[in-house]
Amino acid sequence: MEILFKKHDRLLEVTPTKIIRQWARSINWEARMMAIRGPKGVGKSTMMLQYIKLHYQPLDRQVLYASCDDNYFNTHTLLDLAEQFYLIGGKHLFLDEVHKYTNWSREVKEIYDFYPTMRVVLSGSSLLSLTEGDADLSRRCVNHDIQGLSFREFLHFYKGIEIPVFPLEQLLKNPAPLMQEMNKEGRPVALFHEYLKYGYYPYYLNNETDYYTTIQQVVNHIIDNELPRICRVDLGNTRKLKSLLTILCSNVPFQVDIAKLATLSGLKRDTVVAYLGYLDKARLIHLYYSDLKSVKRMQKPDKIYMDNTNLLYAWATAPIHIGTARETFVANQLSACHTVEYRKTNGDFLVDNRYVLEVGGENKDFTQIADIPDSYILSDNLETAIGKKLPIWAVGFGY
Repeated sequence: MEILFKKHDRLLEVTPTKIIRQWARSINWEARMMAIRGPKGVGKSTMMLQYIKLHYQPLDRQVLYASCDDNYFNTHTLLDLAEQFYLIGGKHLFLDEVHKYTNWSREVKEIYDFYPTMRVVLSGSSLLSLTEGDADLSRRCVNHDIQGLSFREFLHFYKGIEIPVFPLEQLLKNPAPLMQEMNKEGRPVALFHEYLKYGYYPYYLNNETDYYTTIQQVVNHIIDNELPRICRVDLGNTRKLKSLLTILCSNVPFQVDIAKLATLSGLKRDTVVAYLGYLDKARLIHLYYSDLKSVKRMQKPDKIYMDNTNLLYAWATAPIHIGTARETFVANQLSACHTVEYRKTNGDFLVDNRYVLEVGGENKDFTQIADIPDSYILSDNLETAIGKKLPIWAVGFGY
C-alpha cells in the first residue's frame, strides 16, 4: 500500500488549488459514501485531489487517493486495500475510476458494511450504475453528477473573469446586475462564441487541433471501452455506434426518425433506441422529450442534441450551423440545474415546467411565443437585455 501513498503524495504536490469548481462546493464530502459521476475529462480526479489538499495536511495517512486502474490492483483487491488502510487508522478513502475495477460494486458494498467509520468517495463514468448486479448501493451512496465548464467557469478558468453564479430565476426577473457586471469585464458576445468552440472541458491549452483530438480520443474511449464493458454493447457494433453519433452530429438538433437512423447506421430499430439511451447516459448526446411525465421505456425522444458545443465542433464532419450551436448551448447549460423539455410548438424549450424559451439570432422576435406567460427570447449578438429578450450567453452563469 505504501506505493499508493507515494503516488498520492506526488499527485497532491502538483494539484492546483487556485480555482475550485462550483460543483466541488456543492458536494457533501462528509457523507459515509458518495459517488462523483461524469464524462471523462470534466475534472473528477482534480476535484477529489483538491479536496484532499485543502482539508488534510501533507503526509496525513488518514486519507488516501487511489485510481482503480492502477497496476496495484492487478495483485490486490479493493477489500485488501480497505483492510490495510483501516489498520493504520485510515478514515477517508478516495477511489477514482472505480468503473475500471471488475466487480467494484460488491467490494465497495462490503467496505461500506464492514468499515462503518470509514468514509468512501468514488468517481467514475457517467454510465456508472449504483444498482449494478446484486450489490445495490443506491440506498448507501449519495450520487453527484457533474459536467464540463459552464460559460461562467470558462471565463474564470481561461480569462481570469470572476463573476458569481446567477440562477435562472434571478436572471429572468432582474437581468440588469449580470449585464452590468459582465460588460465591465469584457465583450460577452465575442467570449460566448469562443466558448462555443473551446473551453467546455478543462484541458484546453489554446491549441484547437490538440483540443479537438483529445475530445475525439475521449469519445473513442467511451464507445470502444466503457460502453462494451458497462453497458455490454457488442464490440462488433462500436464502429456503427460511431457512425450513428456522426449522423446525429451532422443533423443536430435531430428530428428523430428511428427507422431512418437504423437504415443509415446499419443497426436494428430496437438497437438504435437502446444505443441512443447509452449515448445519452455517457453524456455524448442529450435526448429531449416533449412530455417527461409520459415518457416510457424504449420510447423514442422528440429531439436529439450533442451534449455540448465543443463536442459538436470536434466530432462534426461538416460545418456547424450557428443555430444548432445556440440550441445545444442552451440545452447543455440549463440541463445541469433544471428540468428541460423540448417544445414541439411555440418555443424551443420548457424549463422547470414553467419558463418557455425561444432561442435565436439578434432579429428573433416574439411571434412564436406571443401571449405565453413566462416566455422569453434568448438572443445572440446582444450585450444587454431588452425587456424579455435576453442575451443567450446569460444562461451560462447557472453554475
